[in-house]
Amino acid sequence: MSWVVVKGQDLISIKDLSKEDIEYIFKRTLEMEKLLVKRSKLLDDKIIATLFFESSTRTRMSFQSAALHLGARVIGTDSAEASSMLKGETLSDTIKMVNKYADLIVIRHPSDGSARLAAEVAEKPVINAGDGANQHPSQTILDLYTILKKKGRISKLNVYLVGDLKHARAMRSLLYGLGMFNSNVVLVAPKGLEMEKQVVEEVKDKFSINIEQTNNLNLKECDVLYVCRIQKERFVDPYEAAKVQKEFRITEDDLKNAKDDLIILHPLPKIDEIDPSVDKSKFAAYFEQAGYGVPVRMAIIASILGR
Repeated sequence: MSWVVVKGQDLISIKDLSKEDIEYIFKRTLEMEKLLVKRSKLLDDKIIATLFFESSTRTRMSFQSAALHLGARVIGTDSAEASSMLKGETLSDTIKMVNKYADLIVIRHPSDGSARLAAEVAEKPVINAGDGANQHPSQTILDLYTILKKKGRISKLNVYLVGDLKHARAMRSLLYGLGMFNSNVVLVAPKGLEMEKQVVEEVKDKFSINIEQTNNLNLKECDVLYVCRIQKERFVDPYEAAKVQKEFRITEDDLKNAKDDLIILHPLPKIDEIDPSVDKSKFAAYFEQAGYGVPVRMAIIASILGR
């Protein structure tokens, strides 16, 4: 049975979905874009809990905005310090409690596997909004949707994933999603920050796509350049993180030989990995990408709640 027709299904990993599931979400997102011009009452009898135990701006606010656009009410917390976890309450107990207050739980947590744990404990459906360096499935769906909107297709495009691929959960999820849609992928990372071999081999084996790995950036054949920041907070040595951050960045010079229709994406926030001058170029699409977070998450929420 397809994920999208199972009311109450959790969304913990992009691996929970099939290509057909994602294409269904794309169709629903097109419907949701039309609802953005006026407030819907589709979920006016529902309460959405957004539990963010790790800092977030775009993901938290886009989920909240998506719920509000659908007529739902939103409750939640935006930090561990604002919850009883500061007093020592376990995540399991927190989820059991919130389960009594809401119809759907959206959770972000710094620990890998925390969203899966929440789903096992909760009776209500759970959406993973990022668990440590593990998975971020809704981000992947909006990334793929952005590529489709901007390029007209996803299959056979040359997609470059650039930056801290060791720690970036968005990149892990996206690599898997690109595999589903038969893209060609080039992984570009500073030495020591390459994506885990096991993750790469899994996607190669499952989808038989072309995946190249390099430490050097050459954008001549690139259709989609997806950049992520150097995640300083996940480094043991902050000085090393700062050094890599300054050395590994996209500038206008890097784009001189790029294809005329190249698009640059980024999950945001961006720090030093993209020169500010690139923001004004025809290639920059990351702020438009962030905007798609609302209709995509509207589609996900509505589908899970059976509306």
